[in-house]
Amino acid sequence: MRNRFQSRHVPHLENEAIHIIREALSQFERPAILFSGGKDSIVLTWLARKACFPARLSYPLLHIDTGHNFDETIAFRDEFAARMNVTCLVRTVQSSIDAGRVHDERGPGASRNALQTVTLLDAIGELRIDAALGGARRDEEKARAKERVFSHRNAFGQWEPRSQRPELWNIYNGRCRPGEHFRVFPLSNWTELDIWQYLAAEGIPLPTLYFAHRRQVVERRGLLFAHTPHLAPLPDDRLSTRTVRFRTVGDATCTGAIESTASTIAEVIDEITAARISERGGRDDDRRSDTAMEDRKRSGYF
Repeated sequence: MRNRFQSRHVPHLENEAIHIIREALSQFERPAILFSGGKDSIVLTWLARKACFPARLSYPLLHIDTGHNFDETIAFRDEFAARMNVTCLVRTVQSSIDAGRVHDERGPGASRNALQTVTLLDAIGELRIDAALGGARRDEEKARAKERVFSHRNAFGQWEPRSQRPELWNIYNGRCRPGEHFRVFPLSNWTELDIWQYLAAEGIPLPTLYFAHRRQVVERRGLLFAHTPHLAPLPDDRLSTRTVRFRTVGDATCTGAIESTASTIAEVIDEITAARISERGGRDDDRRSDTAMEDRKRSGYF
């Protein structure tokens, strides 16, 4: 009997994702999963374990820690990696700052989100990763909508949309020159609702940030930002305590919450079904320009 949370096409999406993961494992020598502690990378890791079963998940998770993550995300990352019996490698933006590779932004709206790119590319070079599996989905944002499942990156880690390989049916070409690598996106055809239906059907754990809770927030530019030590105060800030949850989990400096009373997966699914705003509508980093995401991706972002 089909789980009441699961639509008819989710099993097909699961099979497709497992096929893509196995293709990556067969074509590349040093793959890794880009893990943020968010729902998409959690589902991706869950699927990767299924793809490897009955063997254990032998390739690592890679987390780029900006130092501005929510405490709940870091705690969940460590618990989840232990539960999945997988190695989690952590590289920090602070190390890149200390080495003079990048410089902290200053002023209102300062964020380390874009600085992750340098740390990520340094980690890929250090670990000699030839395939970085990510949880990005095409429905999230227009730049991601035109990305291939096997997305080629040049020797500088950059993405050029006009030079991507054709993908016919389920045939993926992972050939690359020394120094180049691929980003692989097994969840490309999933939607936010598909992710939540799969989380419900599989009983996959999540950080508490995704569910309604009381939190001190500051409203800026129509977004509710969590009051944390990482959020630089502004003169006109007004603190208030509200019942909120997060649709996406990123840096505390650029991730907006939404007012919500959804405290279970079933309630979140009902809320998403009725939503008229994209989940990335709450991300301040995407508002810097109309092409903010594409600009970051071209330089090597996730």
